[in-house]
Order: sequence, then C-alpha cells, then structure tokens
Amino acid sequence: MNFAQVRALSAKWVRGFVPMTDDLDTNPPAQQRSIARLLDASGKNFRTILSLKFPFLTLGQSLPEVGSKEMAAQLKRVDRVLDAVMGKTDILTIGNEPFLETGKDERDARLNVFYEHVAEHVIDYRRKKFPHGCRTRLYMGALNRLDKKDGRTPATERWVAFVNRKPELEGLDIHPHVDSLQAAGKYVQYVVSRLDKNKKFLATEFSLVQLWEQHMGDKIPAAYAEKYEVPPNTRVWQVIGNAIEQPFPQKRWDDFLAMSPWFASHKDYLTQQMQMFRETGKLAVATYGVTQIESMQTGWGAHKKPWILNPLYANRTVRKENGRAGRTTVWFDSFRALQDSH
Repeated sequence: MNFAQVRALSAKWVRGFVPMTDDLDTNPPAQQRSIARLLDASGKNFRTILSLKFPFLTLGQSLPEVGSKEMAAQLKRVDRVLDAVMGKTDILTIGNEPFLETGKDERDARLNVFYEHVAEHVIDYRRKKFPHGCRTRLYMGALNRLDKKDGRTPATERWVAFVNRKPELEGLDIHPHVDSLQAAGKYVQYVVSRLDKNKKFLATEFSLVQLWEQHMGDKIPAAYAEKYEVPPNTRVWQVIGNAIEQPFPQKRWDDFLAMSPWFASHKDYLTQQMQMFRETGKLAVATYGVTQIESMQTGWGAHKKPWILNPLYANRTVRKENGRAGRTTVWFDSFRALQDSH
C-alpha cells in the first residue's frame, strides 16, 4: 500500500497491526514495517490505528501466566512498542483477534486474564508517561464469530464487561467477516446491546469473504464463458487463478464480477454495511482492506480462502493500464462515495 493509493480513495484513516514476537526484542519497533509506515502516515496527516497482535496459535505457544517470565517478556515487548507509538497514533487496540490467535482449549477465562493484564499495563504506562493527557485512545481488540453461537461465550461476555468497567478504554473492535449482512447484524446487535452508552466500537476489518468462499466451486457464468472464450465448465476459483497468473484488463475483471450473480447481487455491500454501522450511533472508525497482498494469492487453489476479492485495489488480478493500478471497481467507487458522504 502506498499513500498515493490511499489518497486516491479520499481515505483519512490508516490501520495496521504489529505481531508481538521475539524480533521486537532485538529490532527497534519504530523500524518494524507496519509501525514505521503508520508513523509515516501520521506525519502525512492521516489518522492512525495500531493493533497489538499476539499470535500464540501460529507460534504454537500457550498463553503466558501472570507473574511468569514469559509474561514479563511479553510486557517488555509491549513497552518497546508503546515507547515508539504512544502519543503518536490516534488509536491503539490491545489484541488483534484474540479468540482466533489463541489455542482452542485456552479461549476461556485464561484468555481474559492475559489480555486484561496487558490492558492494565498499557493503561498504567499511558497514565505515567502522559500525566496531562494523551492523544492515543485505547480499545480492546477484535471479537470474531459473533454471528455463531459458539462465538458467544462467557469469555466474550467478560471481554465486553471489562471494557465497560474500565473508563480508560473507549470501546472494542469487531471483525465481521461473514456470509451475509444478516450475520454482520448479529455482530452489531451483540456489541451495541452490551456496550455502555459512553462506549463505542471499531470495525477495523469486515467483508463477505465467507460468502465468496461458498461460490469458489461454482461454474462460471455462461455469458462470461462466451464473451471471453473460456470453457463453460471452468470454475470460479480457476478464473481467479488465471487472473493471478496473468492479470486481466480492467474491463475483463469488472465483467467477471458483474456477470457472477453471487458477487453482483452484493455490489452495494460496503454501502449497506457502513449504513448498519453508522445507524447505531456507536461507530468510532471502520477501516477496509486496500490492496491485494501476496499471501492472498500464495498457494491459490479451490480451497484457498478468497480474501483476494475483498480489497479496493485489484493490483494482483488486474494489470496496470496507463500507469493506473487495477481496482475492484464496485468496492472502489462505494468506498470513495462513503468517504465523501461523511
């Protein structure tokens, strides 16, 4: 992502996350890529959000216990990041997707204890270093799967209760990656009905990726097959794979999506989703994926989660034309209109 791309969208906010891993022990956090980019954005008059990501599941690690040397090591990393960003970013989110980044057998009170301890530490740091006030607002990281019964647990209830109990926390984040607006509505209803009236929510990620996933095995539309002389039995995931291998002209990418009923029938998704968020009166900030990143295409196949359909720029599936990066036109246009309308 570059700032010219962000400005072309009229975007005012930039969001990133930093993995709280051992490379922070030796490398200055301010030089870590996402932090450096956010600090740069802040200097260029963008508002900024940084999420602290604790990827225990990916690393095969258990949650550290309060008072342990592992906890001390985590808090030392937190302090190093806070030294770099506190007072310079607008929002700091404690935790990225805690319930997905922790082992399944630890998604209970142990998860709450760890993140509450980190939050208290961050609150304490801010109070001591900025006794007269600080521009950096604090939120708790994102809740996931609130549209499913198994995503609403005593631990998620305790998560919201902790936010309500701490005046230093402005609210919490949600990541509604869903298969319908109805499912997203369950997320919104869950947090809005539980948050105290002075608390707000962020939506730093959201999409219909679960819906796209259901259609990767569909046959491509007959009209598309005919227009572009593609075998009629070709599957959706194969067309996307072809675009990754040899990026399409913009018109062909637009046609592929416009001719696919599962996508075209949701072309107003961004507008409708933002309306839902805004109508609550409790939305602080929502951010959306800007570019197709390398991991979205790596190992592409029938069962790869199609994150690649979400971003505003289709920079890996559409070739540059006259120096202009490819885009997923419906998202791009909706996003710009939403910026201008608010």
